[in-house]
Amino acid sequence: MLLQSTSLYKKLQKRYSRRINLNLNRINKVLHKLNNPHLSLANPINILGSDGKMSVLTSLKFFLEANKKSTTAFTSPHLYDFRHRMWLKNNYISIKKAKKFIYLIEQTKLKLTLFELLTCVYILAAKELKNVSYNLVESGLLFKKDSTNLWSAPKAQIVTNINFQHQDWVRPKTIREICRQKVDSLSKNTTIYISKQKSETLKIIKKFLKKNPSKIVYPNTWKVIKKKNKFFYLDKVNKIRIYNKHIKSKALIENLGMAIKVALDFGVNKKIILKTIPKIKFEGRVQFIKKGKLINLINKNERLLVDGCHSEESARNLCDYLKNLNLPIYGILGMKKNKLPERFIKVFRNSFKKIITVKIPGEPASMESKRLKKICESQNFKTETAENIVHAIKKISDKKNKVIVIFGSLYLVGAALSKN
Repeated sequence: MLLQSTSLYKKLQKRYSRRINLNLNRINKVLHKLNNPHLSLANPINILGSDGKMSVLTSLKFFLEANKKSTTAFTSPHLYDFRHRMWLKNNYISIKKAKKFIYLIEQTKLKLTLFELLTCVYILAAKELKNVSYNLVESGLLFKKDSTNLWSAPKAQIVTNINFQHQDWVRPKTIREICRQKVDSLSKNTTIYISKQKSETLKIIKKFLKKNPSKIVYPNTWKVIKKKNKFFYLDKVNKIRIYNKHIKSKALIENLGMAIKVALDFGVNKKIILKTIPKIKFEGRVQFIKKGKLINLINKNERLLVDGCHSEESARNLCDYLKNLNLPIYGILGMKKNKLPERFIKVFRNSFKKIITVKIPGEPASMESKRLKKICESQNFKTETAENIVHAIKKISDKKNKVIVIFGSLYLVGAALSKN
C-alpha cells in the first residue's frame, strides 16, 4: 500500500506545482465550483503558528476521540505516506478515495498548487462522512493567504508558538510582520487560543488582536509546571499530571498543555484527559527508534533518535533534551534551502561530537550536503558528508556508547522512517 501511495504522490508532484504561491483566489474558485463543501464541515478548528501545530493537533484529537467525539484532521507535511495528511474518523484516506476526489477536482479545469489540491481532497473526503464532531485543520504557511483559511466562524483557532520561521515570505522580515500574517486575519467570530510565546511576541500578538471581538484565551490562564521531576498542567480549577514515556521534550509537553486547555473548554472530563495522556505519540518528534532496518545498522550500545526540528526555537528544544542524556551525541543533518541553517546549527554548539551532512532524498528544495558541511564547519563542528542516511549511520556506528540523532527536517526524518 505504501508503494502505491508513494507512486501516486510522485505523479501529483509532477502534475502540480510545489512552489508556495500564497493566494486564496484559486482554492476559493475551485471550492465554489464544487458547491463549497468546506462550509458543510462541522466545527472546523484551525491550528496555526510556527512550531508545535502537529503536536497540539494530535493531542487534541486524542482527547476528543477519547471523549467519544469523532474527528477528521488535515496536517502537513507527511513523513513518508501522503495519506497520513488526512485522518477520516477511523482511518487515513484510502488511495481509492484520494483518486476519486482528485478526479472531481480536476474536472473543474482550474489550476491549483499541490498543497491546495491536497487541501481540497481532504475537504471533499471529510464532507462525505456523517456525524463528524470536529474537523481539525493545520495551516500550511503563515495564515492570512494560506489555503486553510477558509472559515469565517470556525469553532476555534489555536495559535501555537510563533517565531522567525517563514521570514522569507514576509516583507519586512520582522517578527511583527510574521505575527501580522498569522493573527491579524483571525476570525472575529470564534474562540482564539494563544499558546506560550516569547514576551515580545505576545505583546505584538495582543496589539493585533486588540480590536478582535472574538473570545481570546491567553497563555496566562494556564501553565505547565515541573515539580520533583513530574510535569503538571495547572489552571484555576484543574491540576493534571502529565505522564507520557513517549514525550521527551519540555516544548512538546507545553504543546500537550495547550491541547489540555482546549479539551477542558470543550467539555472533556479531567479523568478522560488523565487516562489519555499516556497514549499520545508524536511520530518524528524526539522519537527513539526501537526496531526496524535502521536499528540493524547500529550496535546494542547505540541509540537512534529522530527529530524533525528545523527552526531555531525547535533546535533549542532538542538541544535541551540532548543535554540530559549524558552520552556522546552524533548528528545526521539535512535541511531545506528555505530554512536558516546558520542560526539553527549555532544552537547545538558543544552538543555534537560529529555531524554528518546529507541531502534530503527526493526533495528538490534540499540543501546540498557539501554546502551544509561548510556551514557546520564555520560554527566549528567536526563535519563530514555522506551520500545518504544509511551511509551516514555506517560512518558513525561503532562499539562505543552513543546517541545518533537524525535531525534538521521533517522531510529527512520521513525519509529515514520510510527506510525503516
